[in-house]
Amino acid sequence: MEAEEFALRVINNLPYTPTGQQKQLIAALARFCSRSASPNGVFLLNGYAGTGKTSVTAALVKTLRDINVKSVLLAPTGRAAKVFSLYAGYPAYTIHRRIYRSPTPGMSLGSGWAQRAENKSIDTLFVVDEASMIGGNDGFSGSVLSDLVSYVYSGVGCRLILLGDTAQLPPVGTTSSPALDPKVLINMGLKVTRVVMTETVRQHRQSGILYNATVLRKMMRLDPLVPPFLTVTPFSDVKAVDPIDLDEIMERCYNRGGLENTLMITRSNRRAVEFNLAIRSRILDREEELTRGDLLLVAKNNYFWSAGVKNLDFIANGDIAEVVKIYGTDSRGGLRFADLKLRFIDRDVELDCKIVLDSLTSDSPSLHPDKQELLAKIVVEDENRFTPDVPYEARLRSLKTDAYYNALQVKFAYAVTCHKAQGGQWENVFVDMGYIPQEAYTESDLYRWLYTATTRATECLYYVNPSVEVR
Repeated sequence: MEAEEFALRVINNLPYTPTGQQKQLIAALARFCSRSASPNGVFLLNGYAGTGKTSVTAALVKTLRDINVKSVLLAPTGRAAKVFSLYAGYPAYTIHRRIYRSPTPGMSLGSGWAQRAENKSIDTLFVVDEASMIGGNDGFSGSVLSDLVSYVYSGVGCRLILLGDTAQLPPVGTTSSPALDPKVLINMGLKVTRVVMTETVRQHRQSGILYNATVLRKMMRLDPLVPPFLTVTPFSDVKAVDPIDLDEIMERCYNRGGLENTLMITRSNRRAVEFNLAIRSRILDREEELTRGDLLLVAKNNYFWSAGVKNLDFIANGDIAEVVKIYGTDSRGGLRFADLKLRFIDRDVELDCKIVLDSLTSDSPSLHPDKQELLAKIVVEDENRFTPDVPYEARLRSLKTDAYYNALQVKFAYAVTCHKAQGGQWENVFVDMGYIPQEAYTESDLYRWLYTATTRATECLYYVNPSVEVR
């Protein structure tokens, strides 16, 4: 198919008339998707909030399916994959699930890495959303980005499209997003086609959420950086909140839209724990450690409990589940566990599983590795389970089927860090701006954090206790 005809099909699959900048993007995508394009080409789309990047991508994916061109949709986290799937209208998967073979159970007790899988796809476009979150070495065979590139281009006629917002938070522990850097991609031997979307879509221009995000993004480019300001007037969807009024406003949001449609975003895991406990106690009147109706946020991908469950291929880091029933609690290896029935909200699927109670109020992002290692050691050295003649390798393999070792690691889902929220969206978002030192407001990290938190809201955004100028 000629590039012009392909571009016209994409435009026809859009739910609105594209802007001039969007037409240029579609033309560039059409050229990239043509058979005459460079076999080592990569398409890099940097789209700011509100520029229509999501809608164009959805129309592109639909067009590819219409003309029987294979595509695979990927994202760095489970929640981002599910959001991508929702707006694209097709299944999306985590990068790790697609490009790596499952590690040998208990591998962390010794040496070695999970291995990159073989790409058996032919003439397939791999489209990766939220590419700003793709980091480096995280315990697999090397850099996730280089593994992704190697995986994709080892397939016959396969190429890569990377979507992301350069103003969002980079991967944890880094200062930039390598997957959105043309120089990094060129050094990997790729021919880069890059389009930057900056023009706000007309129908979003009256949004205070988008207005503040746009201002923050523009101010990021100032040198030197100056403290940001927030604009509340004349918008109805953005408000500054005094901590005294916080409980009442959050309760109204919960009553209006349900617990799952409201989120508090804060700066640290410790602050998230404090907010979660305060919300449960003061707003929800829940004094027990865990109760029916509590919302839990999965802190680590899990493939154990979803096995055989219809419409739930895996339980993703960032998934939110409601506690339906509590069967009981017990302990093992110095850790405490609970057996629950959970309903996963995004999929409306229920399943029975075991969770680690210790992770609920842990200051770390998930269960501390030392505790996970201790639990694994207790399992493989269990004299009641194994006779002395059972080889150590066989004991390690048993971890794959051990319910305690594979227990879900969860947090309460009422307040989370911005990295945990990244890739997701909620109707009502509260952004905790308390206890931020003044000097932080002239640092790029704070700007990226505030921009990313701002763009998580879809209907109403609340800046809590802001210590910057509010207009």
